Amino acid sequence: MFKLFKPRPDKFLSLLIEQAALTLKGLDLLKDYMNEANPETAQQLTQTEKEADEVRRILIDELNRTFITPIDREDIFALSRAIDDVLDYAYTTVDEMVVLKVRPTQHMARIASLLRDAAYELHLAMQRLKEHPRVAAEHAQRAKALENRVEAVYREALAELFSGPEDVQHIVRMLKKREVYRHLSNAADRGDEAANIIADVVVKMT
Repeated sequence: MFKLFKPRPDKFLSLLIEQAALTLKGLDLLKDYMNEANPETAQQLTQTEKEADEVRRILIDELNRTFITPIDREDIFALSRAIDDVLDYAYTTVDEMVVLKVRPTQHMARIASLLRDAAYELHLAMQRLKEHPRVAAEHAQRAKALENRVEAVYREALAELFSGPEDVQHIVRMLKKREVYRHLSNAADRGDEAANIIADVVVKMT
């Protein structure tokens, strides 16, 4: 009898939380890779990205088959895409490093650590969104603050990177590292977008 009155779990929120959890796992792996460029870690990140893509496919399929959603359809789709993009850029960062034979730098390690912390805040925000939306907004704000710190390290890294080219080979190495930094910066931008969407959803809920 009690099962009849028990609220049904929100499948969309559950899938978004699962996406956020996989993104956090991926950013943990990115951080590990920046500390020790282990091929096995790169492979684990690739697998995590594939798992997250499958969750997003399921979410979109559910979205296409559901007329009434707990929050705006556009917000669900945009939030899912932004969270997925954070992990995608983590994956492409490591992929570029492997292809271009770029070794991790101190700046890359610092950025990866900040991105991991931002992913953690986004995961907490998704867990709190339904029952404690204002707390979710606080976690989203912390994620945005971490994105600002990423951009500061990113600019510092570029300033150091282009401080004094020595020869053609040095310039080539600089451009390769610049590409990796760009992927990391893009990951931060997408995390910031996810945080903004969460903030918008909270405003609509409260």
